Amino acid sequence: MKQLLLSFNKWLPFSSEPAAPSHLAQRSKMMEYDLALIWVTMTLMLFGMVMVYSASISLPDSPKYANYKNSHFLIRQAIFVGVSVLAGLFVFRIRVADWQKYAPYLFVITLVLLAAVLIPGLGKGVNGAKRWLSFKVFNIQPSELMKLFMVLYAADYTVRKQEYMHKLTKGFVPMLLAVGAVGLLLLLEPDLGAFGVIVCVAMGILFLGGINGVWFGGIAATLVGVFSLVISLSKWRRERIFAYLDPWVQENALGKAYQLSHSLIAFGRGELFGVGLGASVEKLHYLPEAHTDFLLAVIGEELGFVGVLTVILLFYWIVKRSFEIGRQAIVLDLTFAGLTAKGIGIWIGVQTFINMGVNLGLLPTKGLTLPLMSYGGSGVLINCVGLAILLRIDYENRILMRGGRV
Repeated sequence: MKQLLLSFNKWLPFSSEPAAPSHLAQRSKMMEYDLALIWVTMTLMLFGMVMVYSASISLPDSPKYANYKNSHFLIRQAIFVGVSVLAGLFVFRIRVADWQKYAPYLFVITLVLLAAVLIPGLGKGVNGAKRWLSFKVFNIQPSELMKLFMVLYAADYTVRKQEYMHKLTKGFVPMLLAVGAVGLLLLLEPDLGAFGVIVCVAMGILFLGGINGVWFGGIAATLVGVFSLVISLSKWRRERIFAYLDPWVQENALGKAYQLSHSLIAFGRGELFGVGLGASVEKLHYLPEAHTDFLLAVIGEELGFVGVLTVILLFYWIVKRSFEIGRQAIVLDLTFAGLTAKGIGIWIGVQTFINMGVNLGLLPTKGLTLPLMSYGGSGVLINCVGLAILLRIDYENRILMRGGRV
């Protein structure tokens, strides 16, 4: 058994770096990596897999999924989680300096993929939106890639343009053009939700990087105006907004606010401790896409307020830990790593807030998944990769604090 553990340890990504000298190891009993962050991430993914199974088990009863088995989505989600964990182990081995070096190239490549989605024959449409590229065996959603690579690009841009952060033309306009290009492609898909997350990530990193406060306020006001204009010029978006404001009017409850009204019913039925795992009624073809965008509603119905609060606290811990790791990296003069860690926290936090806000009726209905938990390969994979980069940043912080070299 001892030999088996030793041989397995050689394959762990944490053992790929040279160990610190013995005298340094004696000076510090600090672990090499954040075990708590790993456990919280795995807990959310495995709990999400259970809830995806619960939310999708009755779908084969409908004509749309008549050829599927009851365990179809569970098996696929288990595969997604397995592949994502392996990808995370691989990504952990990549130095943060390498991510900084290739950040602009990754951004440009993903921008090309976003454009490719709009090309007839390449992009795959689902429910009226073209957001996927099909590779036969699997589909990839470039907007999910862009969320991560925007974090890396914005952090690298802020470091490179640090001396120009107080100037409009040299400090902000290039980033504005980059985000504008992403936004144009996403609105053509259309995917306003992903665009909102990406804008929050870019603006958040620029703010943390020291952009001029006056420019930041003006830009934020401009963005609010742009989003308001996009909504006002789109009839179906306007209808969604007004339906969200009053979902119980009959024409809304049976129309644009159908998902929201049934989501609220699910939370109401769940009360404090829920109706029991697997006992949801709303998932029985009343609540559309219950295993993706509205997974939290099923959690609320089956596990009640306690279950929802547990999920909220786990995500809060990840966001809080991201900012702690970022702050430590900046103290160690690793500005790119620090901004990247905080950017990952902003990305996970904003997307979680929007998804939960939509489920709870606090925000207009948007197609954004719950990170790490909702059904979908691209989302879970990119979330895992992002958190693996966060773990790597923390790992390098710990090496430097020991007096070692990365």
